[in-house]
Formats: sequence, structure tokens, C-alpha cells
Amino acid sequence: MNEMQADIGLVGLAVMGENLVLNMESKGFTVACFNRTVEKVDAFVNGRGKGRKLIACHTVPELVASLKPPRRIMMMVRAGKAVDETMDAIIPHLSPGDILIDGGNSYFQDTIRRTKALAAKGLRFIGTGVSGGEEGALKGPAIMPGGDEAAWPFVKDIFQSIAAKVEDGSPCCDWMGSDGAGHFVKMVHNGIEYGDMQLVCEAYDILSRGLGMTAPEIQKVFAEWSKGDLSSYLIDITAEILGKTDDLGTGQPMVDVILDTAGQKGTGKWTSQAGLDLGIAIPQITEAVFARCLSAIKDERVAAAKKLRGPKGKFRGDRTAFLAQLQSAVYAAKICSYAQGYQLLRAAAAEYKWNLNYGEIALVWRNGCIIRAQFLGKIKEAFDHKPKLANLLLDPYFKKVVGKSQNSWRTVIKKAVTMGIPIPAMGTALNYYDAYRSARLPANLLQAQRDYFGAHTYERLDKPRGEFFHYIWTEGGGKTAASTYTV
Repeated sequence: MNEMQADIGLVGLAVMGENLVLNMESKGFTVACFNRTVEKVDAFVNGRGKGRKLIACHTVPELVASLKPPRRIMMMVRAGKAVDETMDAIIPHLSPGDILIDGGNSYFQDTIRRTKALAAKGLRFIGTGVSGGEEGALKGPAIMPGGDEAAWPFVKDIFQSIAAKVEDGSPCCDWMGSDGAGHFVKMVHNGIEYGDMQLVCEAYDILSRGLGMTAPEIQKVFAEWSKGDLSSYLIDITAEILGKTDDLGTGQPMVDVILDTAGQKGTGKWTSQAGLDLGIAIPQITEAVFARCLSAIKDERVAAAKKLRGPKGKFRGDRTAFLAQLQSAVYAAKICSYAQGYQLLRAAAAEYKWNLNYGEIALVWRNGCIIRAQFLGKIKEAFDHKPKLANLLLDPYFKKVVGKSQNSWRTVIKKAVTMGIPIPAMGTALNYYDAYRSARLPANLLQAQRDYFGAHTYERLDKPRGEFFHYIWTEGGGKTAASTYTV
């Protein structure tokens, strides 16, 4: 057996796992590697990992025996059944106080369950979100750990060493909270990511179909946007994507030869479900999920395009002025997406008794992750100034930005509607903003309808909240009311 003992073990040598191992080793840690297909272990250690402080393990007992106590084992396997199967294989070989870490995109409720199950065995569990893709895993991801807080001091040095850093050297990694908090924060990150990506795609669609611009022309627009308030990873890579040419020799821009059907791995859907479960409006994130669902029915859309009519209008007006308006519209809608994400975080913190630090979450997202953006610094400032801020839209900075952007935002939406270009994320963002700033919504009529057909009761404007009434709407209506409603 290898006499050298490892600081941490990692199970799952796909691209993310391999890159995390190399990242950890580059920061001075010795890493034990294991994969269910053991050939991958040897191929990695003798390939990309050659000459590094790595221990190749061919069995689970060998992996466990190679680790310093308390043993720290990070799993980078597919979410769901694979995580439970991997845990079942490892747990019998562990000792009290050892730590299992799930670094995949697991559902937060699974993490809550696993934390409780391991605690009952005297073991410690961490569910940690890791964002940044392949490059982030290798050079510095954003890391969002949660679970058994007693385990945090034993992994903090490793996680914060390998994490991305912001300008002052602060790591994009901090403890999120108990049981499923880390994976919930990562899930919301991914939900916001869905909304961000959809906004960028809608802007591209307006420029392409609406203004008739070519990919190289649109590339220049995004390159310019990356220098201002919209500076972010997604804007940067979009500009890079639009500048690439087909590698199969057609000479066309790469983006123009890619089929318009988008995939998803489920985290956006989970975020939408969490919004419904907690009663929090996150329509922009949900519309981004639905946009991917609509993209998937390509054959139906092609058939429908031949039968269903819409406007054929082309853009008319000052293109330069409109580009500035579009930039403002995207920024305002982006703010709404983050506002909704933070509303969901706040509701989850109350429901699951998590002490989430919203400013620290913004700091963790400042670098390394997919939604990293310049304006996350402003979000941290907002929550540092007012930790119990109800909504980002109420922060003075964001209130001012959205206020200044309103006319441009509405103009862009009008233009898109006139041209028949779908803008589900951008349009829903404005609907959310208008609804949130409405002191009165038509839910009074909705509640009257519910009381009419189901005796669901209602509250009155002239009575204290919490008092419920039932109106006899028809001659045959009875006085018996149903249970009070849930808001």
C-alpha cells in the first residue's frame, strides 16, 4: 500500500472530477483518486495527473485506507441514485467523524435526507454546489457548501484554497448553512443562470431577426456591452461564440449552424418547483425553463410556422439609439431575475431555518461561477447595508437603475411584440416589476370568483387581516364556507 496519506479523496473522474483533483493538488494537497471504472484511475494518474501528488485507488477500502483522519471524501457523480449507491459503498468502511461530500448538482431535499441519515451513523455530510464548469473546476470555481456544520472546519482550508478569488483575495466560498442550504443556493444560482441565458438569447434574437444583423455584427454589440454595466461571464462568452466560424468548413458563423433546441439537466425545473412550493413568484426563471421546453419541439414549430401567421414587420428607426435601449432593457430585466432569486432564498431560509448571508452569497457568485457579473458587487453592498432587504428592487441603486431603464425597457418590448419576436424572459421581467410595484392587483376579483364557486372566503379592505368572510352570491348558496385560502 502507498505509504503517503492523502488529505482528501475524490470519487468520480469525469471532467469536473479530474479538474478538481488537479486544482487541489496544485494548491499543495495530496489527493486519493477513485472511479467505479478503475481503468479511468490509471489513465488519469498516468496521463493528466502524471508526476502529481496523487494516490491511485482501485477499491473503496483502498481509498478509505489512504486518507488521513478524519477522512474527507468528495463525490463527483451524477445526482440521484448514483450518489446513494456511491455512499452505500463507502459508508461501511468509514469511522465516526469521517466526512462525505457531495459535490454534484443534487436536489437539496436529498441533501437534507442524507445529512440526517449520516448523522445517525456518527458521520458528517456536506452537500456543496460547485459552479464554473470545466475551467472553473480547474482554475477556481465558486463553492457553496452546506450540511453538518461540524464538518466545515475540516474542509474549509481545501475549499477556500481551490475556490476562485475576488479582487481583494477573498475566496468565492463560504459556509451557506445547515443540511440542504448549500445545494439550495446552488439550485437558485442555476435558476438565475437560466434566466440570464434566456435574456441574452432574446437580445440576440431581436438583433438577428428584428434588425437583420449578422453574427459578426452582433458580436461587436456584445463585445461593447461587456465593457459596461452588463459585464459578465455570459456576455463575454456570447461575444466569443458569435465570433467563431464553423469548424466543418462551411464558412458560416458557428452559431448559425447549431440546431435551435436547448437541453437542460433539471436544476431550473427544481428552482421553479421550489418557487411553487414556497409560494414565491419567480416567473422569469420559470419562463426561461419553458422557453427551453418550447425549443425542444422543433418539428412542431417548423410545421406551425407554415400555418400560423404573425407580423412580418422589420425594425424601423434609429438603430444606434435602439441598441442603447436594448442594453438598458437587458440590464433591468437581469436585475429582476436576481431579485426573484433572492426572494426565493429568503423564503427558503425562513422555511428551513437556514441563516443565509445574502451578501456573502453575492460574494461567492462574484467570480468562478457561470452567473458571475460585475453588478454582483452592488448586490453585496445592498445586503451589507440592509441585511433584511425585502427585495433588490427596493435598494436605492437598483431602484434608480430600473427607474432610468423603464422607458427603454418598454420600448424594446413594444418593438419585439410588433415584430413578432418572443421575449418570454424580458417581457415577464417587466410584468413582475409592474406587479410588484402595484399597490392593488385584480386578485380581489379572483378571490370573489373563488368564493362564488367554492365558498373559499375572502378578506375585506375595511377589516383586519386574518378575518374571513363568505358572501351569498346566489339564491341557492349556503352559509357554510370552505377552509380559508392560502396566499
